[in-house]
Amino acid sequence: MASAPTRARGASPDGSRGALARPKLLTPHEYIADATHRIHAAKHRVLITTLTIADDHRTDTLIDALVWASRRGVKVGVAADTFTYADLAGTFLPTGYRTTAWRTSNRLASKLAREGVAFSWLGREKGLPWRGRTHTKFCVVDDVVYAFGGVNLDRKGVENADFMLRIDDSRLADDLEGVYGRIQRMNLHERGHRSLELRYGTDRVLVDGGIPGDSIIYRRALHHARKADRILLMSQYCPTGELGKVIRERDHELWFNPPRNAAPANRALIASSMAWTGYRTQYTDPRYLHAKAIVFFRSNGTRISLTGSHNWVVGGVKLGTREIAMETRDPETVDQVLEFHAREVARTLKG
Repeated sequence: MASAPTRARGASPDGSRGALARPKLLTPHEYIADATHRIHAAKHRVLITTLTIADDHRTDTLIDALVWASRRGVKVGVAADTFTYADLAGTFLPTGYRTTAWRTSNRLASKLAREGVAFSWLGREKGLPWRGRTHTKFCVVDDVVYAFGGVNLDRKGVENADFMLRIDDSRLADDLEGVYGRIQRMNLHERGHRSLELRYGTDRVLVDGGIPGDSIIYRRALHHARKADRILLMSQYCPTGELGKVIRERDHELWFNPPRNAAPANRALIASSMAWTGYRTQYTDPRYLHAKAIVFFRSNGTRISLTGSHNWVVGGVKLGTREIAMETRDPETVDQVLEFHAREVARTLKG
């Protein structure tokens, strides 16, 4: 039997939609440990959407938990993005040149499928490789959700400077099961869907559906940036497009990877974005920064945070990458994001 639903902040006794239950920010190691524990106790559903997944010593306990949950009769679904592993196979390279990571992950997919896990690859190898890319990351375990961060389920994902938010809220869990199903259906037909907004009081969950040029997350970031007096941004990349221009006009702090932190392709992307925008980063830690968050500060004391999978670059908007984010004004949630920034991102500036 599923655990009793958690009443949201501000919810009335008749069950009307109030704000989401308050999130708890988890680092990658905390996220893996917490999700593994809950998957072992799962009663009716486990759904994971991720960019990458691999079975190594950082994630093997979670993989084992998925297997045991499936054996107990729990509905377990896992979806990962094929572009990350295809290495442009079928488009610019013959399929025989698939990467070792792809072959390893495909063996993992086969293993999970044999155990009854509904595993699916999202996207396609042929044609424009970025079309239909799913950058969305979340995990639903019964009525608990892990989302609105950037953690991938592999070695690099766990070692990055990153986070996920855990939210114990049955309404959100149900809604994300709907998002999971929609991603699967659209992937099957190789189509995107219009951006989606789910409201819970003043909290908003924003879903980019994969249509080129349509990103509700980027639009909301631009909306708040235009009203902000000060902006703090964390991302693996330098902000670009109209958002980057608006940020320049405000007091701002930009924390993204210097080119030396990145692999060759990302290094070139970051370097070219910096050259184009003239931006410099305040991030100096050698650990790869993968967290994605913006906090908007207004002169009246209002603080709004946007956290999720979006990197605040216009390229993903134009290509129609699937993303997810949460917008909130809850002071305790914003505080957790700022505390993460001080502890994990700005730490090298201390002392």
